[in-house]
Amino acid sequence: MTDDVVSARSGTPADVMARWLAEYDINGLPVVDAEDRVIGVVSATDLRRDRRTTDTGGVLTAGEVMSAPARTVRADDSVVRAARLMSTGGIERLPVVDEEARLVGMVTRRDVLQIFSRTDAEIRDEVVDEIVVRALWLSPQTVDVVVRQGMVTLSGRLESSGAVAIAVRMTRQVDGVTAVVNRLTHRHEAPYRQPA
Repeated sequence: MTDDVVSARSGTPADVMARWLAEYDINGLPVVDAEDRVIGVVSATDLRRDRRTTDTGGVLTAGEVMSAPARTVRADDSVVRAARLMSTGGIERLPVVDEEARLVGMVTRRDVLQIFSRTDAEIRDEVVDEIVVRALWLSPQTVDVVVRQGMVTLSGRLESSGAVAIAVRMTRQVDGVTAVVNRLTHRHEAPYRQPA
């Protein structure tokens, strides 16, 4: 995500927002309240549509033209979730919010596509190095990691059911992973315990 975000308030005039879109070469911006909570989004399409249909002669504001409520993602949401929201909603940009719905960044379709352009080999290397070796403290050969078009298949036998759960959950969070097929087995039903 980009954390340097241009945002508007509900009273920001439409002509100012149109100037920002052109100046910063963006096609939309979030509208925030006094506590920086996202309350809506204004797109270039919103501005064009309302410029054509209004005949009041008054100054339109962000609060009048914004789409609300805004579709947002949390900073800890997966990239897959952001991609799905963009795809189903036909959205180019999503505000990223914290647990209190305050704006912390913006993620664009381009950001998402760059992540999904990772090669299967890059994804496999990260799963093996960061999860199998560094997080679970296992030798790389303990888990067989196969990646095809972003779908990761994990096979092997781990010590506990907790270790299996951690391996699967962490793999789902790796950038570029579209799905995880869990073929891991375990010796004991027990929470994961890190080796001493």
